[in-house]
Amino acid sequence: MNERFVGIQIGPASFVDEGVDAVLDTLQERVGVNVILLGTVSWLGLKIGRSISWQIDGWPDHGVPEPLEVQGGSYLADHPEFYRNTSITNFRAPDEAMRDRDILEMVIPEARARGMKVIPELMEPLFKYAGHGSANTVQIPNLVQYMEVDYLGRIGGAPCLENPYYRTWWHALIEDHCRSYDIDGIMWCNERRSPLDQLVTGMAPGCFCRHCLAAMSAGGVDPEAARRACSLLHNYFRQARAGEHFTDGALITGLRVLLDNPDFLLLERHWVRRNKDLDRELYGLVKWCDPALEFGLNVWNRNHFNPFRKAQWPWAETKDYADWVKPITYQHQSGGIYLGEMEQLHATLLRDLAPAEMTPIMYRILGLDEAPWDELMGAGMRPSSYVGGQCRATIEALDGELPVLMGIGVDAPRSSPDQAACTPEIVYESVHAAYSNGAAGVIYSPNYASMKLTNLDGGARALAELGI
Repeated sequence: MNERFVGIQIGPASFVDEGVDAVLDTLQERVGVNVILLGTVSWLGLKIGRSISWQIDGWPDHGVPEPLEVQGGSYLADHPEFYRNTSITNFRAPDEAMRDRDILEMVIPEARARGMKVIPELMEPLFKYAGHGSANTVQIPNLVQYMEVDYLGRIGGAPCLENPYYRTWWHALIEDHCRSYDIDGIMWCNERRSPLDQLVTGMAPGCFCRHCLAAMSAGGVDPEAARRACSLLHNYFRQARAGEHFTDGALITGLRVLLDNPDFLLLERHWVRRNKDLDRELYGLVKWCDPALEFGLNVWNRNHFNPFRKAQWPWAETKDYADWVKPITYQHQSGGIYLGEMEQLHATLLRDLAPAEMTPIMYRILGLDEAPWDELMGAGMRPSSYVGGQCRATIEALDGELPVLMGIGVDAPRSSPDQAACTPEIVYESVHAAYSNGAAGVIYSPNYASMKLTNLDGGARALAELGI
């Protein structure tokens, strides 16, 4: 990638609140942005609304300083011809401010007039996602028929990606974007939790809907053996969380249950493969619509904070189904994110190990070099070691074959007043760390609506010094 790429993630609310011309002028002239990564379809306030952490972070120095309860949905015009092979057809956002308006039709002409690219950004989960400002209700008729089913037979809280109607709907949604609008590509983020993720976080694993049962059988997994394995492992994780005594300790006992039930490992491998298949399908669909369109992967930070996920999601694979990747490295927020990830492991498999003692070891395992456990929430992660380190590691893992665009956190939502806050200096140092370690560009994230312009000024200062 030889072209300049300074992007920013932004939702419809900012353009409605501040006006398209005003927002684009500010981003281009003050911040140095030339790529708009625009949320178009979502039920998550973090993607489409105003700040979801204003009670902790305060309001930014632009926009409307009032809470906005978004109902969510599609902020695009209806194009029913793309959705004839799925029963999900009624999902346009009912929010009053965007009624009968199309966010891409509003933004694209003005962005083009300024020489700016427009790339819609889409992600899973779409509906219910802790920490992302989920809408209170999802008003899609019959959506419940597509929901996941856990091993106990209970309907879950997210649609099943194996359900043909839901998966076809995603295909239709991507084709609609690519064929109906003069866009430059798609940025796709997949943050669904695997059966192992579900176990570690206290959930009953799935999915065991009829479509998943058929896919398991076709993929060489015995569904009933997998169900029995899920039951035994779920029981272990519940016992571990409850503090029950294990003669051989929590880790050895957990490994024993896992190794005695290899059908769970087969299920986990099958789920991860099918999840990656969706990424590949969407990449191919975009290229079929127009080979010139870019397909970028917005990659979950849990993939470098969790040893299981780091093993399951190697960067090298993405060379086959992405034009570029964006590692999520929201430095000021990441201390709290890492602690949350490790707290789940220390409540179960690593229950017998003190977090403060384990942290230096886990850092070595994951390739991190950050503050001690007790200081991490307030310190966050350092731009030089974290943003720079992840950039360097990603480029190496990709053999330099894909451009790496670093996701720079700017006022990413905090969950506690004790969590490190963003500053202009953090953004400034992060931009320098990205480019000095080989990044092809940066993407300010996760949503302009919560970003302070004074913090974005830090990035603009770094870009000016770098001559970018």
